[in-house]
Amino acid sequence: MEVLYFLESIRTPIVTEFMSAATYLGTQLVFLAIAIIVLWCVGKRQAYFIFVVSLAGTYISQFLKLVFCIPRPWVLDPNFSIVESAREMASGFSFPSGHTQGAVGAFGAIALVTERRWVRVVCIIVILLVPFSRMYLGVHTPLDVGAGFLCAVAMLALFWPCFKNEDRFHASMKYLLVVLSVTAVAFLIWVYVNAFPTNVDAENLTEGMKNAWSLLGCTLALAISYFVDEKWLHFDVKAPLPGQILKVVLGLLLLLGIIQGLKMLFIAIAGGALWTNAIRYGLAVIFACCIWPVTFPFFARIGAREAEQGAE
Repeated sequence: MEVLYFLESIRTPIVTEFMSAATYLGTQLVFLAIAIIVLWCVGKRQAYFIFVVSLAGTYISQFLKLVFCIPRPWVLDPNFSIVESAREMASGFSFPSGHTQGAVGAFGAIALVTERRWVRVVCIIVILLVPFSRMYLGVHTPLDVGAGFLCAVAMLALFWPCFKNEDRFHASMKYLLVVLSVTAVAFLIWVYVNAFPTNVDAENLTEGMKNAWSLLGCTLALAISYFVDEKWLHFDVKAPLPGQILKVVLGLLLLLGIIQGLKMLFIAIAGGALWTNAIRYGLAVIFACCIWPVTFPFFARIGAREAEQGAE
């Protein structure tokens, strides 16, 4: 707590606003958006590497949260104050830091697959910035962010050999998806059958159960999408820059509409039951990986004539 008290003492309005914005780079929606943009515009091998590292790391971090059930810093020490705007994104137990694990996993994966130096530099900055922002805002201890950081690095080291080239990617992917799917089901079952202490915080435990359902939906949908593409779609991500921009903007808007629209729909018809998160995120992944790619030939024609004329 000494580190957090020191950071609390040096907070300034400008830095606090910056850190509040930077910490969003570690959210699940950001990692999902990054992986999807890479899938739509860069390549499947790179995108699935981000998916696998992020999902596997999230399973481990969520499991550890529910094993140790460590409260947030302001609960451990009522005299400590956090930045109030960060409280909304500080749900669930504290150890390890999910934002840190998510940012290091997603941006670390990008740093490994990219050949552009400036992209690598940006990724390294984000990898360092997000963990620091979590401590600066007062929502995680150094132990929390350290564990989240190591978890993500371990996943990067474990899975990178499977994605170093196209041959390894195609040889490994189906087995990885089977393992992740089994893990998803096992984790969900464990969350519901495990005998948690009677004094465990009910709200944080519910958050863990919600995340278990969301992860199940994402993982199973990712497995379905991969096999559908391998057997039928075989979509191509290449397109002129105007087509890529339009593809990403329209696709992300539709994806966000699906996620938020289904949330409101399920609240209305099922009271926001936890299991609806599996359907909601599963359908979002199916849309991103199977349905939207059907439109890619259209976007490949946008700006193609101008590009050909420019080449001449």
